[in-house]
Amino acid sequence: MFQSLSEKLDQAFKKFRNKGTLTEADVKAGMREIKLALLEADVNFKVVKDFVKIVSERAVGAEVMESLLPGQQVVKIVNEELTRLMGGSQAKLEISSKPPTVIMMVGLQGAGKTTHAGKLAGMYKKQGKRPLLVACDVYRPAAIKQLEVLGAQLDIPVFQMGDKENPVKIAKEGIKLAEQKGYDMVFIDTAGRLQIDEELMAELVNIKEQVHPTEILLTVDAMIGQESVNVAETFNNMLDITGVILTKLDGDTRGGAALSIRYVTGKPIKFIGVGEKLDAIEPFHPDRMASRILGMGDVLTLIDKAQQQFDEKKAAELEQKIRQSTFTLDDYLAQFDQIKNMGNLDQLAGMIPGMKPGALKDAQVDEKALARQQAIILSMTKAERERPEQLLNASRKKRIAAGSGTTVEEVNRLLKQFEQIKKLMKQFSDMGRSGGKRGRGMGKMKLPF
Repeated sequence: MFQSLSEKLDQAFKKFRNKGTLTEADVKAGMREIKLALLEADVNFKVVKDFVKIVSERAVGAEVMESLLPGQQVVKIVNEELTRLMGGSQAKLEISSKPPTVIMMVGLQGAGKTTHAGKLAGMYKKQGKRPLLVACDVYRPAAIKQLEVLGAQLDIPVFQMGDKENPVKIAKEGIKLAEQKGYDMVFIDTAGRLQIDEELMAELVNIKEQVHPTEILLTVDAMIGQESVNVAETFNNMLDITGVILTKLDGDTRGGAALSIRYVTGKPIKFIGVGEKLDAIEPFHPDRMASRILGMGDVLTLIDKAQQQFDEKKAAELEQKIRQSTFTLDDYLAQFDQIKNMGNLDQLAGMIPGMKPGALKDAQVDEKALARQQAIILSMTKAERERPEQLLNASRKKRIAAGSGTTVEEVNRLLKQFEQIKKLMKQFSDMGRSGGKRGRGMGKMKLPF
């Protein structure tokens, strides 16, 4: 995400760093680099022009010129202006005071509209809502089936009336069903086209006028760069959209859409799609995204991701097991699953301050190695998993290796890793309990799992 832009901006900031004072010429040279970086990232030309003008004016002001660290002040200004450019603060989805909240999903074919209707419904289901998906795309082959498959995977009901019925009627009947059955959120998946045409827009306008949606969310593919901004502008002019979902931000995108859409349309980006999994969707935070672009990390989103996988009851049980030295190989396996569920390692790395995007581009969770470890553990008896000390016996190790299709060396390596992790976790637990000078202020410390 924004790897190329981040690298180019970092190069531009080198013109400001390590200088005791900055001249207007220094600022002008640095701004030229920033301008080129933004244009190469496919940011709208008008956006770049205004952005560079504002940053330049602030950079030659007293707050920078009289600063002890002018280079850092320039980075701070760029961070603030990037945040402002993308909307300033998070724009949350409006929830209707009188259920159901109706979300109309619009966009071109191939942008991920149907998938993100499901992802959004799944996100709000986790928050305690009762969503209903409504299939109004009666033109694209298998569009209804795709929504039904998503609904089944997420355990969310899908309302459909086949591909011969009028989409406006389907939408109205879907909302009527939601009112009758107590569904408090309705996600209407509308038709898309490969390009914008009058027939598509007329139908979408008709649906809007008949069902009065709480939100109209435009799904835009970030990979098409500047064209995505043109698409957003056209949809906004016709439908007066309330927000944007920017998809495929995990791909090799240049970032122009994220930095231009709010400026051009005046409408906020509300969510971003960051992967193919059904939970790979995030609320859009302009300040966090600006921080990521500038290589400052995004600790808050990293914490959010960890908390989504965090089960307080299980964590308390785990902490108790570690303190009582009853941590088993089954518990060990469960921790791997939690880490795996947090997502792509490279995306997580970009959220750590000081870690450049792409730093772990080739470092993936080794699914095969994890599968082998899982096979080893599952080839043990329940008693062996609960009391690994029984596995000192060589014949047991041979049996487990044979049963898991691995080697005795791999079994030994797993047991050694398990003991090392067990000791490390015990140390954290003891630190949380220790009194005196060393443990002061750590009595309520939580285990980092």
